[in-house]
Amino acid sequence: MLKGFRDFITGGDLLATAVALVMALAVVDLVNSLIANIITPIIGAIVGEPDFSALTFEINGSVFTYGAFINAVIAFISIGAAVYFFIIVPYNRYKEARGITSGVKNCTECLSEIPADATRCAHCTQPQGPAHATA
Repeated sequence: MLKGFRDFITGGDLLATAVALVMALAVVDLVNSLIANIITPIIGAIVGEPDFSALTFEINGSVFTYGAFINAVIAFISIGAAVYFFIIVPYNRYKEARGITSGVKNCTECLSEIPADATRCAHCTQPQGPAHATA
């Protein structure tokens, strides 16, 4: 029982996950800096208001801080765009340049993803032709 726990703690999957978490936190700091120091001032220069958190309205004593929501939407869109354009697009180009495929293909009959080496679809049991893995 203790040997199994030790193997789990020192296993490659746990270490890879820990490294991925540290890198993800570093990317979060980088993207937050990009938003705070570049994107928000650009929006402020265009719109005239660099921080929308002060925008509020009140109904029957309840304060609605819709400006904070606008800031959150801008941050969400900016993070999504930064991740896509600075991580996903370069990585896909790298994979294309190296000829790296995902190791899966689509079934010719039901279009389910199956392993590239499969000769029969696990979903619809139709025979499959030669492997043509998709990226």
